[in-house]
Amino acid sequence: MEQPQYNLLHRGKVESEFLPLYENYGLGTTIWSPLASGILTGKYNDGVPSDSRLNLPDYEWLKELWSNEEGKQKLEKVRELTKLSKELGISMTHLSISWCLKNPNVSTVILGASRLNQLEDNLKSLDVIDKLTPDVMVKIEAIIDNKPPGPERFGQ
Repeated sequence: MEQPQYNLLHRGKVESEFLPLYENYGLGTTIWSPLASGILTGKYNDGVPSDSRLNLPDYEWLKELWSNEEGKQKLEKVRELTKLSKELGISMTHLSISWCLKNPNVSTVILGASRLNQLEDNLKSLDVIDKLTPDVMVKIEAIIDNKPPGPERFGQ
C-alpha cells in the first residue's frame, strides 16, 4: 500500500511511476488531496474567498502555489472543468472525487473534509461516478491535458 497525492492536477506517481507495481504486485493506493487543497472544488475560480484555507495564517506557501504562472494555468483548467461539471449537472467537487475513484488502481480516497457537511457532500461523489462515461473522460482529459508518460520499464 502506498499513499500518494492524486487528483486531476497531480497524476504522475499514480498513473505512471506505480503502474508496474499494480500490474506485477497488486499494489493498492490510498490517495490524498483529491480536491487539491480545495482548488478542484471551483471555489477559487473567481478569486480567494476570505474564509478559505488559502487565507489562513501559515498557509502562505499554499497560496503562492496557485498565484504563480503554473498555478494560474491550472486554475484556468479548473474553470473549464467547472463548465463541464455544470453540463453534467454535478458539482466540481463530485467530478473531481469521482474522477479519482474511476482509476482502477485507486483503492481508497482520503477526503480531508474539515466539516461534517463537507464529508457528507464528498460522499455523494459515489452517486455520480456513472456520469463520468468514456466520452466525458475524454473531455476531461482534453481539458486537463496532463496525462503522464508511461512508466520507465527497466530490464526490457
